[in-house]
Amino acid sequence: MRCSIGLTCLVASAISLESARAEEFKPLVSGDDSGQFTLIEIGPRSIAVKDGEVRLTGAPNGYFATKGSFKNYVLRFEWVYERPEGLESDAKFNGNSGLLLHIKSHKIWPESIEVQLMNADAGNTFGIPPARFRGKTDGAAQKKAIKPVGQWNAVEVTCQDGSIVVTLNGVEVARGSGAAPDHGPIGWQSEGAPIRFRKIMIKVGE
Repeated sequence: MRCSIGLTCLVASAISLESARAEEFKPLVSGDDSGQFTLIEIGPRSIAVKDGEVRLTGAPNGYFATKGSFKNYVLRFEWVYERPEGLESDAKFNGNSGLLLHIKSHKIWPESIEVQLMNADAGNTFGIPPARFRGKTDGAAQKKAIKPVGQWNAVEVTCQDGSIVVTLNGVEVARGSGAAPDHGPIGWQSEGAPIRFRKIMIKVGE
């Protein structure tokens, strides 16, 4: 009986700890109003928000961004491209998008650090000039991690004092340091293909 009670307490403690960790992440999408974001070159016809999911038509080129600025944080979200009817192979898919970190000022395209979401190069991280970033991308890890077009992908990005680590579906695909700028709003691109984002969560550090 003692063993059973002890095991029950241990399981309960583990569940409680996991719940506490989950609570540290806060959603960046609230309600269905796209006005909660800063919209750059896109509008009601090209963005829709429903049940925590953001859908972009892919045209015109633009992005939606948080109104708040962030520096040290862990960002999580999932994304998926709509698979075109008749697509013979993923290699022929030209869908493009990107995650824009540390946006300095809004324009097309802004000075920021981009985490590539183009299906063929997902996770590759670089600075959009004049932004600077010293990074390295693992091509083999990218190929292992990416899912077929039409399936959801999970991304986690950790930013800490100019360093950035990117994992794709649980696999680390890129990391680097020296990000400049190292803080700012966060944006998601609409760039040529319908794409959806969900479970956008952030845990802010010190």
